[in-house]
Amino acid sequence: MSNSQVQIFDTTLRDGEQVPGCKLNTEQKLIIAEQLDALGVDVIEAGFPVSSPGDFKSVEEISKLVKNATVCGLTRSVENDIRVAAEAIKYAKKPRIHTGIGTSDSHIIHKFKSNQEDILQRAFAAVKYAKSFVEDVEFYAEDAGRTDNNYLARVCEAAIKAGATVLNIPDTTGYCLPSEYGAKMKYLRENVKGIEKVILSCHCHNDLGLATANSIEGVINGARQIECTINGIGERAGNTALEEVVMILKQHPYLNLDTNVKTEMLYGISQLVSDSMGIYTQPNKAIVGANAFAHSSGIHQDGVIKNRETYEIIDPKAVGVTESAIVLTARSGRAALAYRAKNVGYELTKLQLDDVYANFLTFADRKKEINDNDIHQIIETSRVYREIISA
Repeated sequence: MSNSQVQIFDTTLRDGEQVPGCKLNTEQKLIIAEQLDALGVDVIEAGFPVSSPGDFKSVEEISKLVKNATVCGLTRSVENDIRVAAEAIKYAKKPRIHTGIGTSDSHIIHKFKSNQEDILQRAFAAVKYAKSFVEDVEFYAEDAGRTDNNYLARVCEAAIKAGATVLNIPDTTGYCLPSEYGAKMKYLRENVKGIEKVILSCHCHNDLGLATANSIEGVINGARQIECTINGIGERAGNTALEEVVMILKQHPYLNLDTNVKTEMLYGISQLVSDSMGIYTQPNKAIVGANAFAHSSGIHQDGVIKNRETYEIIDPKAVGVTESAIVLTARSGRAALAYRAKNVGYELTKLQLDDVYANFLTFADRKKEINDNDIHQIIETSRVYREIISA
């Protein structure tokens, strides 16, 4: 893999499905998995096979379906988990087992009621056992964001010695600041023996709204895989949004980092996931929200009509959106009204526009948004209507 290539590890079907009320059946998962494969993600985390017979079946069927991406199954550092995951992904062209254990003091003391040395041994044993089934083994150090860096480095070294190919450094609780998370990646890159043999991976949660920023800071500091979900769905406040990190890397070429994602498919797959899971995507969601390329302020509309780049840093077509939207409201100006009127068949002179605009403002004060039917009514009830249609 090129050092400038960032792998995209999609966990929509595993971490994303942990959103309450968003359970997918196997057929729905297969449809999404097929689209993720076509999108160009490098890894699809298909599920947690030991968690239920249904999840096992879904992971197994996805393994049979996917043609290009690595198919990954999640486990705890438990032999039965690992054995079941290996069975579920056995049909995959490129199988991966994702195993790990909590490494922060909070997890070690309160969750496992254990100690650091025991956790080190369990981490080593889990990777070693997973390695007996597949060549590609990813190790996660759960709650790495709150784990002491020196101890985290020791755990990473143990995982590497056991045969791990990828080291996942999760900010499980979304606690880290970008500078802290980036520094953690840098520390591991500089202090873990054998680090050059593995891929460092970011898995960031959005509890403080920093998941995307932390993931980008992670890859700037040496990580070469980002774990993310479509629309940023996931446990609690969600995960890193796939569409955000992909477009950040695309729009900032000076970072010299890129992905294999076909960005023109982003809007379509966002809609697919939203509809399948019944999760409403907020209108102001970056990249794929309904308002991401919509303009209602008169000043903004005038600028975009003259040159799209005045207020848009992304071409809508680059993410699968047909065109920018000029939304008519009471804040819209004459340029926006003339633009929308032309789209429905009216070519207005400056004097005609002045008269129609006054009528428009009366309508706009009564409605939140003016649609195409309203435009016809506004023009038909204006003083200059006969002049317009006789032109």
